[in-house]
Parts: sequence; structure tokens; C-alpha cells
Amino acid sequence: MSKTLEIKIGSTVYDRISASRMSQAERLVAINAMRDADLLVDTFVWVSKKVEQIAERVFHLFLKPNLKH
Repeated sequence: MSKTLEIKIGSTVYDRISASRMSQAERLVAINAMRDADLLVDTFVWVSKKVEQIAERVFHLFLKPNLKH
């Protein structure tokens, strides 16, 4: 496993996977599942930030500041 993947997943999770009783193939499946989950979460966060940015721009287009009180 690459060091960057280990750092990204987190050493605690990696240590738990390494300490558990499982074959090397099962260990690789668990690590790949963690990588896929991390990628999915990163994608959801990115999409939600982009939607928020777009909504903010659209909101400002339709609501212009008014100086009247």
C-alpha cells in the first residue's frame, strides 16, 4: 500500500485493518472499500460546495440591493 493512501485514510483505520484477523486478499478488499468510500465522500462534498456557489450567484442575480428602507 502506498504511504499517501495510508495517510489519506488515516493511520488509526489502517492499523485496525492491519490488526484484524483476515487474509491478505480480504485486507486489500477492506482497504479498497475505504478508498472508495473516501472518494465518494470527497465527491459529495465537492458537489455540495459547487451547488452552494451556483445558488449564491443565482440568488444575487435576481435580488439586487435596494437603497429604500
